[in-house]
Amino acid sequence: MRRSSVTIILGPPGSGKGTQAELLAEKLDLYHLETSEIIEKNFATAKKGDFVKIGGKKYFFLEEKKLRGSGKWMSPPLIAFWVKNKIKTLSKEGKDIVFSGSPKTLYEGKEITPLLKKLYGASNIKIILIKLRPEVSIWRNSRRRICQLMRHPILWTRETAKLTKCPIDGSKLVRREDTDPKVIKAKLKEYKERTIPLVKYLKEQRLKIREINGDQSVADVFKDIISALK
Repeated sequence: MRRSSVTIILGPPGSGKGTQAELLAEKLDLYHLETSEIIEKNFATAKKGDFVKIGGKKYFFLEEKKLRGSGKWMSPPLIAFWVKNKIKTLSKEGKDIVFSGSPKTLYEGKEITPLLKKLYGASNIKIILIKLRPEVSIWRNSRRRICQLMRHPILWTRETAKLTKCPIDGSKLVRREDTDPKVIKAKLKEYKERTIPLVKYLKEQRLKIREINGDQSVADVFKDIISALK
């Protein structure tokens, strides 16, 4: 029997992790485990005082929401807690997974990687690292929009610049909360300080990382990812 596989997409803000994960999910019949969706679903119903207790410490949802809105990353233990629960469920269902947005810190990597190895096997873990220049990241992120209904990401192009409705479901297009240049620069700083060590850790775990040029068009990046995964 074929064992299920896991694909992890890493990269700085604006590198197209979510878009590429969606494309892979559709083409290869994978479950797209989108961390931001898990976070926003928990935040959508969060009330004052709601928290999760992990390792003896309380993580309050509204405090975490403020961190996210300022461009700072949320507490890794909370992210890892939510993601690991989802991984266990998907593994029981025999789902192939593609990740975008997690793990992205060394802590998350050390929490999630052993679980993935146990459930899927190291040889079935594939990692894609999308490389992107900081100035391109800022430009792309400042124009990010999603639809209100299904959170479809809408790429900014000359053709989509004047769109007000999602071409997929017709709901209103809104700018993401993290499109302010100051927030984006803060995220890039977090990426350099917290994700780069994660990449080093994954290499130490003898997991092969395939690097992709993210400055290209979405189609070309996707083509390179497909080639890298073969």
